[in-house]
Amino acid sequence: MDQLKYYIAGGTLRPGDQLPSIRELASALTVNPTTVVRVYTELEREKVLEMRHGKGAFVGTASPALPLEEQEQALRRSARQLALEASQLGLSTSRVVSVVREEMEALRGMTVTGEDEPVKFSVISGGTP
Repeated sequence: MDQLKYYIAGGTLRPGDQLPSIRELASALTVNPTTVVRVYTELEREKVLEMRHGKGAFVGTASPALPLEEQEQALRRSARQLALEASQLGLSTSRVVSVVREEMEALRGMTVTGEDEPVKFSVISGGTP
């Protein structure tokens, strides 16, 4: 649930974007489809998603934005985990920053320099990939 909210808040997913089917997402995440049903149902209740009978799940047009503070908290949780793992591996800060830049570049398909645009991911929009 949190990941979908982060993608929506960050603009990676936009209102009207179609999400993977329950089966597709369950398979990709190797979780029980019932888990995905519960997540989609809860997000629909929160008006984050819209379920369209026979069509699938879509990002809601009235999706609430994730406050900047929550976005930063999520980023810090990931950064702390990365820092811990890098420390355990004995990697330098400069190497960690370099690897993060390379990964951001790979995601964007372009060079990363300073303050860039948010990372965009491929999503199913309007029923087509």
